[in-house]
Amino acid sequence: MVEVVAALIRDENHEKFLICQRPAHKSCGLLWEFVGGKVEPGETKEAALIRECREELAVTLSVGEVFTEVVHEYPDITVHLTLFHAAIAEGVLQILEHNDIRWIAPGEIPQYPFCPADEEILEKIAREFTGGGGR
Repeated sequence: MVEVVAALIRDENHEKFLICQRPAHKSCGLLWEFVGGKVEPGETKEAALIRECREELAVTLSVGEVFTEVVHEYPDITVHLTLFHAAIAEGVLQILEHNDIRWIAPGEIPQYPFCPADEEILEKIAREFTGGGGR
């Protein structure tokens, strides 16, 4: 099983969250996801998330609590995805790895085709954002 981390980054008003479109040449190409990636050997999940966001978006994150965890079996790989609450501590968002990035509201989720591992997470986000839940 591959350990993967991702960030739930909300805007200043906590009404929208950041999503990223995978590059066309990668697996799940052009599908949308949360920024993040694989945890390297000897690396904490938090450190991996900070590294991935520097590499992919040129920002430094402040990593908070775990929002949720999901195990998903793709045909060729099983991933254990941990999604953390996070905020941009330093830097300005730049598209270094992805095809595109967007800030979306929960009501806009159906407009974006997401990676299969994210489906359960998106349902929880929709419930929490609309139900008044938060950090």
